[in-house]
Amino acid sequence: MDVSQAQAPPPSSVLFARGVIARLAVWSILRIAVQENWGGTGAAEKRTWIASVIVDAFEEQVPPPDDQYIEELLLQIMADEFEAVLEDASAESVAIDMVRIWDETRIGKQDLVFKFEELAEKVKGKKVDAQIVTADEEEEWEDDEEEGSDDEDDDQEVPQLLQPAQSPPRRNEPEIDEDGFTLVKGKGKGRR
Repeated sequence: MDVSQAQAPPPSSVLFARGVIARLAVWSILRIAVQENWGGTGAAEKRTWIASVIVDAFEEQVPPPDDQYIEELLLQIMADEFEAVLEDASAESVAIDMVRIWDETRIGKQDLVFKFEELAEKVKGKKVDAQIVTADEEEEWEDDEEEGSDDEDDDQEVPQLLQPAQSPPRRNEPEIDEDGFTLVKGKGKGRR
């Protein structure tokens, strides 16, 4: 018997690993992190490494990890390896999908793996468009919210009462220009 055949992982493990790799490939935050090299020049290799860490966690733990464990693992890896603190709940969604992939591949189902591989193929090579908010910008935004009063109308412009442009000013009323200044007019018709 050949040694390489004895060491080959079971087909369900290979299928699960394919599903994990595909699911990570469609995770927008991780795609942005790799695209923008948040993790340094080896960001793409880190994505593969993340997949191996997750596969190992499922293969080695009895019972297999739950979605909360995987979510915390993903959040920790993103913080440590990509210096990204996620607050969008996307790690939870990824973790739930990975547990589903694990459960389905254990009973021989392949549909979910194929679905994520198809999605991964569609986004492959496409650039992710996203607006990145730095910690400084986020603090400024939060400070602006806190400085305002409880009255929500503060940001709205207060309407100004203006005289209609068509009507000439009345005889005894002062004429006010567009800047709010009172125009002074001399008396008499002999002005130049």
